Amino acid sequence: MHCPFCSATDTKVIDSRLVADGHQVRRRRECTLCHERFTTFEGAELVMPRVIKRDGSRQPFDEDKLRGGMLRAAEKRPVSMDKIEEAISKIKSTLRATGEREVTSEMIGNLMMDHLIELDKVAYIRFASVYRAFEDVSEFGEAIAKLEKK
Repeated sequence: MHCPFCSATDTKVIDSRLVADGHQVRRRRECTLCHERFTTFEGAELVMPRVIKRDGSRQPFDEDKLRGGMLRAAEKRPVSMDKIEEAISKIKSTLRATGEREVTSEMIGNLMMDHLIELDKVAYIRFASVYRAFEDVSEFGEAIAKLEKK
């Protein structure tokens, strides 16, 4: 770590503490050359995979799009924001756990449906109808029949 005061490369750690619910480490450091003290924060860099869209284009993972889709599906339904945030967190963890640099949008859609079916069946049907591009009433009936079997 370079000293921010004199740019020396030799600094020593005086104190380390966990902060942000254990997701970061706060370190007090001292420069061995100018003896100035400063604080640094260290956290894990969690890189999300890129998303391969149906048309073959690639784009960065966007958590806001995931949240927006879940919120639209669960609109006016008795699903708490905490449950939605928990589902989003689980989906992100699953995507990171694949170890892949790129994942398909289909995989993300299927993960969303897996979580929505647990949260609210109506929200699941809403999302599935758009995601699977239902063309007529019979496709709704098939999706509902699958729900009843589960």
